[in-house]
Amino acid sequence: MPRKNRSNPQWIARHLNDPYVRRSVAEGYRSRAAYKLAEIDDKDRLLRPGMVVVDLGAAPGSWTQVVLQRLTGRDGRFSGQILALDVLPIEPLADVKFIQGDFHDDAVERLLVEQLGGSPVDLLLSDMAPNLSGIASADAARSVHLAEVAADFAAKYLQPNGAFLVKAFQGSGYSQYVERLKRLFRSVAVRKPAASRATSAEVYLLGRQLR
Repeated sequence: MPRKNRSNPQWIARHLNDPYVRRSVAEGYRSRAAYKLAEIDDKDRLLRPGMVVVDLGAAPGSWTQVVLQRLTGRDGRFSGQILALDVLPIEPLADVKFIQGDFHDDAVERLLVEQLGGSPVDLLLSDMAPNLSGIASADAARSVHLAEVAADFAAKYLQPNGAFLVKAFQGSGYSQYVERLKRLFRSVAVRKPAASRATSAEVYLLGRQLR
């Protein structure tokens, strides 16, 4: 997840007045980002009990909370496997395996693969974003690099009918990244959930069925 300047008075005012922030507090989610994944899943039916799900850039864990809820059946029993990864710590969640580390690190990727125990991934989520420097070209390059690393993992470990949902930013390198996903997946769609601020260049790309 991106690290924002939470000391900025404008950010604080916007945050406190944000209806998704208030709703997330009332409903027990760790951040407003939960509603982005929930809306996309309501539309695209990505999550179901029994799945193997990997959540990259998971901190503070709101997407993981949504995954956990939707892999739990009506009988209240959890079914599936969830692996969450971030460079930052995450407060534990029942039935979730968490790895703290940098996804760029080959040793961290190997640990993640070990935790999968040979199971192919049904759904790969990546809400990773870099620390923002304020230099547009540099931030765009870092964002694309993270998305590329996530796509590399998807190409290696997704099962053939699996799905890949990744954060991307419209700007330099975006169209080239979309073209790469179109070569990798049979279907690629753009999603801009209501909880994603209209002023943000953030979108989510959904790839389904590996070629």
